[in-house]
Amino acid sequence: MAFRKIRYIVINTQVTEGAGVHLKRVFGFHDTVDTDPFLLLDDFRSDNPEYYLKGFPWHPHRGIETITYMLDGKVEHGDSLGNSGVINAGGVQWMTAGSGIIHNEMPKGNENGLMGGFQLWANLPAKKKMTSPRYQEFAEKEIPVLNLDNGIIIKIICGSFENVKGPAQNVVISPEYLDITIPPDTTFNYKITDGYTLLVYVIEGNAYFDQNLKDHSSLVGDGNLVLYEKTGDELVITTQECKTRFLLISGKPLNEPVAWQGPIVMNTQEELKLAFEEYQNGTFIKRI
Repeated sequence: MAFRKIRYIVINTQVTEGAGVHLKRVFGFHDTVDTDPFLLLDDFRSDNPEYYLKGFPWHPHRGIETITYMLDGKVEHGDSLGNSGVINAGGVQWMTAGSGIIHNEMPKGNENGLMGGFQLWANLPAKKKMTSPRYQEFAEKEIPVLNLDNGIIIKIICGSFENVKGPAQNVVISPEYLDITIPPDTTFNYKITDGYTLLVYVIEGNAYFDQNLKDHSSLVGDGNLVLYEKTGDELVITTQECKTRFLLISGKPLNEPVAWQGPIVMNTQEELKLAFEEYQNGTFIKRI
């Protein structure tokens, strides 16, 4: 047994995307080595409709998977293949863009104007970049929730905990995506695959995200991302006076070159150039 140590902590930053959506970028559009196989994480929680209603009009994706997890409100979506639907509060969409999707995403608030969730981008390996697009969509009732004896609540989107599996299956990077809530004065021990990238994003409260409680630099609060070292097979998180909620995300690094521009991620600049040329000349979508 070896404890995972914190490599560094990231504070999210305000950005504007789409047609004018105000959101918080947790990480993305920088060097991907530390977060490999993950490329980007956005936090788009908001109670101001002016900050989100213009949404994300038609745009392409190739070479990645986008994972949208809603807490409040909903996102209406449609794509160039004729698919359409709604991701409601508590639900998840795991979209494999593969060879290419052109889609739109339009957020809507609840009756109080509250809208919020997270979008994670995961890279695809070279051999899967041009795979056929697919969707995995799950309503809140389809996502397992474990209530442990010590009051810890674990929502399993992907991966498994105590032999309970999340609904997102057959994902090449073998990810885990958990929504975890820990009550006050509680310690949570979690087994993690040695060598896998491990990220924790705090969305409520604060906790110590290292086994050494004397190290106050490991006390991390809402809006901060903890990036761990790659070695170690156990994670220890301890709360004190308040409950803490966080997203735990892990996956197998691809260790491949990345050529990235906007919503398209390939392995070489030549592949990237071809993708944009195809988008311009109308051959981007591959109908199989």
